[in-house]
Amino acid sequence: MTDVADAPDDQDVLLRLLTKTRAVLFDFDGPVCDLFRGVPTDEVAEQVKEAARPYWGWRDPGDQGRLDPDVESCNDSHDILRRLRDMYEQPAAKKFSPEPLELAETIVTEQETDALRTAVRTPHVVTLVDLLHELGMPMVIVSNNAEGPIRRYLEQPDFQGKFEGVFGRDPSDARRMKPDPHCVDRALEHLGLPASSCILIGDQITDLKAARSAGTWFIGYTRKETRAREMEEGGADAVVSTHLSVIAAAEKIRASR
Repeated sequence: MTDVADAPDDQDVLLRLLTKTRAVLFDFDGPVCDLFRGVPTDEVAEQVKEAARPYWGWRDPGDQGRLDPDVESCNDSHDILRRLRDMYEQPAAKKFSPEPLELAETIVTEQETDALRTAVRTPHVVTLVDLLHELGMPMVIVSNNAEGPIRRYLEQPDFQGKFEGVFGRDPSDARRMKPDPHCVDRALEHLGLPASSCILIGDQITDLKAARSAGTWFIGYTRKETRAREMEEGGADAVVSTHLSVIAAAEKIRASR
């Protein structure tokens, strides 16, 4: 995919967006760092299922030790949190124990914490963060990850003190993860700014949907051509394949002051 910085028309779009921006919301895994480095999370999903089966596997007397099919078929560590919550909320002859939900949240959070050791910083993100900080634009994190590991990552000297808040996964209800705008709405309330003055930078379609629901502008960050097209078709205000594109626009704003 061609970098947006190479396309003059798209640079104009980015400049217009940043000119009216008062705060920037970053998704964490992708725009700030590559947390899992492409490693599948199926092993973590299996750990969640193993933890839940002793509690909830009784649902069908002829299928002891089995969870609902949509839970059993899930191999993603975030999606399984949603599906487990859906199963918990379903009508049943006997009310499920909430303990598997708590165990699942602990397992996934531990995975995210362990991943910090090998996480790779997104290219040019420090330059972008420093520049936005210099321009006086407050920055926050809005993520489907647990808040604790994100805060720990941001303790690095290059990031420390530059983000005003972290708004991550609600441990009490995983269904509030993006595309639900819950974390974005919390961030906007904290900032005390109208959504129309804020931009969300994210690398997933769920980020775009959350931004649209909350009313913020959206810059898609992806090197995948298929996802870039999906973002453009979904109404993204701009799509970039490198932070250099946004940096170039921000530098023009700095030079004009």
